Amino acid sequence: MASTFALQKSELIDKAHASMEQVFVDQTWTLRQKLALTCRILFDAGHSSSLSGQVSARAVPNGTFCTQQFGLGLDEIRESNLVHVNEDLEVIDGRGMANPANRFHAWIYRHRADTNCIVHTHSPHVSALSMLETPLVVSHMDFCPLYDDCAFLSSWPGVPVGNEEGEIITLALDNKHAVLLAHHGYLVAGRTIEEACILALLIERAAKAQLLAMAAGEIKHLAPELALEARTWMTTEKRYAATFAYYVRAALRHHADCLT
Repeated sequence: MASTFALQKSELIDKAHASMEQVFVDQTWTLRQKLALTCRILFDAGHSSSLSGQVSARAVPNGTFCTQQFGLGLDEIRESNLVHVNEDLEVIDGRGMANPANRFHAWIYRHRADTNCIVHTHSPHVSALSMLETPLVVSHMDFCPLYDDCAFLSSWPGVPVGNEEGEIITLALDNKHAVLLAHHGYLVAGRTIEEACILALLIERAAKAQLLAMAAGEIKHLAPELALEARTWMTTEKRYAATFAYYVRAALRHHADCLT
């Protein structure tokens, strides 16, 4: 006989979270493997823009991070061709060089202790929205992880290779986990690689949905308390890990070489 029909919604949410903790087993991918997989997942989702965009993860020792080797596209990134760099973008381990635009990653890592992975790309629908100088509007359940958690930089400071741009982008991001950059693209700052990857996929999907909705009529806003409830429900570490694992399975069907 069913025993849950008299439970309150909050009780059912707690019960579901407890089940996720038991059912979803932690994966054993290394930092470099997860970073390479994220690059391939983003490529498959259409985030590639030649050599533009960077994916990075905080590394050991402090003040260093791993990122792509400049000159390679997202579809060419492997565990073995990532580079380990310091805050001056000097290569500690690996070949070649990092993208000079990685400078603003170093700024964010220095000022956001909670950030362990940064994804920045010029995905098509975010780029289109950025050309309108329009902030992201979260008005659908699927995109609620970004509700009240996506900042907006309303002016373009130029190519982000200087310390000025690093400071401007870091200030614009503030304490949020995403920022839409006018005339540029997006940046997400994740507590984990899994979170950063999923938020990167979501912001592009949200921008596409927003443009479609704007073309059809006026966007109606979510009730704040319900949007925040959905954000809390969807942004747990286990849920991010399970969702990331789903995208990894799809990526490995076509990109097994990224783990070499």
